[in-house]
Amino acid sequence: MPAPSKSNRYNLEVKQSKVRQVASADFPTRWGNFLIHGFTTGAGNGSSKTEEGVALVMGNVQSGSPLVRIHSQCLTGDVFGSLRCDCRQQLEMALSMIAEQGTGILIYEQQEGRGIGLMAKLQAYALQDSGLDTVEANERLGFKADHREFQMPAEILKALGIRQVRLLSNNPDKVAALERAGIKVTERVPCEVAPTAHTEDYLKTKQEKMGHLFTKR
Repeated sequence: MPAPSKSNRYNLEVKQSKVRQVASADFPTRWGNFLIHGFTTGAGNGSSKTEEGVALVMGNVQSGSPLVRIHSQCLTGDVFGSLRCDCRQQLEMALSMIAEQGTGILIYEQQEGRGIGLMAKLQAYALQDSGLDTVEANERLGFKADHREFQMPAEILKALGIRQVRLLSNNPDKVAALERAGIKVTERVPCEVAPTAHTEDYLKTKQEKMGHLFTKR
């Protein structure tokens, strides 16, 4: 897999963006060579809250509609390999698909537990152990089913000079958020993981209560 061009490393349209690029570096992985760009937003943009996110970029993403995955942080799944969710499998599937095409972007943002935070997510786990599904558990804790808004990923794409994408997602809310922000979604590409005994009910809740789209169910 050819390494990404160093000439593209700092060629970002950050002047007109609501995010600020703070770092950029070569990033070799077991899926191939990426550039990793670090972004921050919040303070200085009319908000006291600072958000951070990274974009893993492979190949020439300025032409056509690159394959894009927006992935929310999941410490339990991505790091510890939890079987309660499909997050790690989706993350690895996305990186593999990008590598197969030789071009694409994975945006990883810190929205643990669909935006409710790690400690609240663990409290939701405890409620799920008593019989509630993921939506019911969030609502019992006083949260919405999904607190994410996906504004930062849209701004990161704009900073990278991307105006249209093929979005790797089962979540129609991500499609709608990008479209509202002025990013055209030319295609929604499924990111489906086969259910297991641990995730069957979890995926069923995603489909029936959150409107996630599955072609294999």
